[in-house]
Amino acid sequence: MKTDDPAKIYLLPNLATAGNLICGFLAVLKIFEGTLQRQAGAENWARTYEASLYFILAACIFDLLDGRLARFGGRESAFGREFDSLADIVSFGVAPALLVFKIVLAGLPNRIGWIVAVLYLVCGALRLARFNVYAAIDSHTSSKEFTGFPIPAGAGLISSITLVILHFYDNIPALEAGYAKYALAGLMIFLSWMMFSKVKYPSFKSVNWRTQHSIPKFILVAALLFLVILYYKWMFAVIFISYLLYGFFRPFLSHAWRREIEEEDEAEDHADGTASHKKA
Repeated sequence: MKTDDPAKIYLLPNLATAGNLICGFLAVLKIFEGTLQRQAGAENWARTYEASLYFILAACIFDLLDGRLARFGGRESAFGREFDSLADIVSFGVAPALLVFKIVLAGLPNRIGWIVAVLYLVCGALRLARFNVYAAIDSHTSSKEFTGFPIPAGAGLISSITLVILHFYDNIPALEAGYAKYALAGLMIFLSWMMFSKVKYPSFKSVNWRTQHSIPKFILVAALLFLVILYYKWMFAVIFISYLLYGFFRPFLSHAWRREIEEEDEAEDHADGTASHKKA
């Protein structure tokens, strides 16, 4: 994919990035609104926090779209890469860290909560900065995989698990006083480390949507979509946890199996591996 004038702005990819940023901003607003409702003793505070989670998950969708749109256009721009990083740090850094801090971490003693939240935020920002530096130095870096867990997936994992926790809070209020929720603190520390790990994750940027699939695979994908729609409060967590674990099992899979799972377009193997509009 060709790199263009650094000042060049491509409309569709950057509109998707703007959608990502707007969703992140709306998520932050909903977090503050939910906090005020919780402090006032309102009954629907968990629903307001839920709305912020949906905005974060919507930002993940926009983040997927901007890279795909840039790839369809066959070009990338330095402007798009930097704009995407700024949007990502709001939607996938600030919003998830603030959300988990307000719901869970603020109850930890000795300021441990804000230290964990800040650790996640700083590690996310450093990962985005590192990616941009590598992309600027070597514009032919492969865009088919990420080294380390990508921050949008980290935010999706945190948000989806928090969504499950809020579901229990809403149905069984007594659980709010339990300690199981503090496992989120450990998860955030683990994800902070995973962002800088050497574990490889597929980017799914080379998926060929025109590929003809077998009937069993089509049925499997259709069933998965049906389950996501029917049990969305659970299935998002299942999907992001599966992606996290896949990185650990991926090295032990044959190339054929990996190609089948990741739906790589075989023609892409010989195409230029220039990094696309979006990043880890």
